[in-house]
This record gives sequence, structure tokens and C-alpha cells, in this order.
Amino acid sequence: MDITILGIESSCDDTSAAVLRNNVLLSNVIASQAVHVKYGGVIPELASRAHQQNIVPVVDTALREAGVAASEIDAIAFTRGPGLVGSLLVGVSFAKGLSIARNIPLVEVNHLQGHILSHFIDLPDRRLPHPDFPFLALLVSGGHTQIVRVDSPLEMEIIGTTIDDAAGEAFDKCAKVMGLPYPGGPVIDRLAKEGDPEAFRFARPRIEGLDYSFSGLKTSFLYTLRDRVAENPDFIEQRKADLCASLQHTVVTILLDKLVKASKQTGIRDIAIAGGVSANSGLRDGIVAEGRKRGWRTFLPEFKFTTDNAAMIAMAGCHRYRAGQFSSLDVAPEARLGEL
Repeated sequence: MDITILGIESSCDDTSAAVLRNNVLLSNVIASQAVHVKYGGVIPELASRAHQQNIVPVVDTALREAGVAASEIDAIAFTRGPGLVGSLLVGVSFAKGLSIARNIPLVEVNHLQGHILSHFIDLPDRRLPHPDFPFLALLVSGGHTQIVRVDSPLEMEIIGTTIDDAAGEAFDKCAKVMGLPYPGGPVIDRLAKEGDPEAFRFARPRIEGLDYSFSGLKTSFLYTLRDRVAENPDFIEQRKADLCASLQHTVVTILLDKLVKASKQTGIRDIAIAGGVSANSGLRDGIVAEGRKRGWRTFLPEFKFTTDNAAMIAMAGCHRYRAGQFSSLDVAPEARLGEL
């Protein structure tokens, strides 16, 4: 029997709606918010107001592009968390309203699970590569950097996580002190292609186990800028590409070192990456190269599934629907959700 899911994502600054039939994506509409660029980061109040403006037209467009009527939807999957409470509240409230109006079941989704399960989305014209269970997922999304053991769509265990900054935060903070626009990660990635990754050496953490740390790298980067700018006020402008290349090389090395360790400890060789930072070309190239060397099967998400999007929420919701895991109307958004 076909299952048609409407997905709604509003955890941060992108309003998104998608329609999924079984594993096949019929539509995925995203409204981004440019208002935050001039502030160098997401302003929660502005984000929630923009979601209120965007949610109705985005959902309407997603249904029309999919050629699906509201009466054909089997369930509404929505992001419960983690994320900005005001932003989440818009998506959760809309999902509840549509559920009441159309008598459609609700399915809550953990945003991070959605990123991981985006690897199981298929497109109308082709089936994408899917990892086999169990697999390891390197989740690098916003304020999260985690290694997750995925035993099934509903069974996930975090076996490594950051103890301070996440990889994406390290990119954004270092970009800001160089005067680069927000978000800094994509800009660093672009400039890194023009620089020498061995030009500068930045501190790498010595954390036991599979956990990450990026605060030391960030501090090392800032001290390098301080000392060099004191000698030459034009240092950043003159060496911007080399700084970006060396920073990106260090972050990718830190990420992959722990991932290699996790694969050795678990014996798992299906390795996937997910989340916003999985769009980084250095990380994508690095994991492919590491996979060739170690006999991994590596899985890279399509670029359109790396950022926050409702397609991944619909995919995760589809699995929960099949398992009969429905939500009640008293469900509330959660800024922090503990376990996957």
C-alpha cells in the first residue's frame, strides 16, 4: 500500500515542506531567510516571524508541485526538535491545525534523525544509493557534530559527539573574525580551493574515545591571526585563501580521524555523512579517499539534502508511520532532544 507523507521543517531559518510517496520524493520546497545575513547569524525572533509568513504558501506549493490533494495525505510529519523554539512552534502549530482540519495523523520527527535518514530518499527518475544497516553516520549539522551508529531507521546510538563547539560553529566563528560573510562555511570552502592546506598548522585536540572538540582549533586560529596581524595589518587579506585551506584541512582531518577509529571499533564499513557541513567539498573528497583506502562503502547526500529540508523529515516520518508511532495533539516543540 502506498504511503503519502507531508513533511514540515521549521527548526531554524528555512521554512520547508515536502511530499513523499513511499521513498520517492514528489516535491521539496524551501523558503530561505536572507534577513539574517547582515547580523552575522540567525536572529530567533526574525526567524519565527518569517516562518509565519512562509508556512502557508510553502505547504501549498509543495502539495501543488507534487500533484497531491490534502485528502490524499496519510500523515503529517513535522520537526519537533532540536532547534529554535519559536521557529519550531510555527511548524508544530501548523501541523496540528492541518491535522485537526483534515483528520490526518501526526508524526513527530527528530531533526537529526531526519538528516541521517535522508540517505533513503529516492527521486522520481532514479533510485539513489542507500547504505545497509548497520552503518555509521557522521552527522555535522549546525551545532551538532556526532558519530551515530544506525542499526535501523528507528534504532540509532550516538557513539561520539562534540564536547564543546561543533565543526560548523568553528567554520562560522573563524570566518567572522576574517570578515567573511555569514554563513561562513560555504565561503571558507570556496576560498580553500585557491589556497595551500599546509600553509598553517593549527592545534588539533587530544580527546580520548570517539568524542570531538573544536574549541582548541578555534583558539589556535584566533591566536595565529592576532600575532600575524600585529606584524602585518594586511595579513588576513593577503593570506585569506591559505588560512581557509589550512582551517578546512584541519577540521576535515579531525572529523575523519575519529570516524576511522569508530569504523575500526565497530567493524562497520558502510559510512555516511549528513547535515549542512556534509556539503563541504574537503569533507566529501576526504571521506571518499579514506573509503578507497580502507575498503568502505561511502555515501554522500545529494547537495539539496544537506541543508535543512522537509524531504528528510518526511522520510523519517514515513518510517515512524509504518511503525505506528503517532503523536498526540498535546505534543510540544523541544529546543533540545536527548536521544536519537
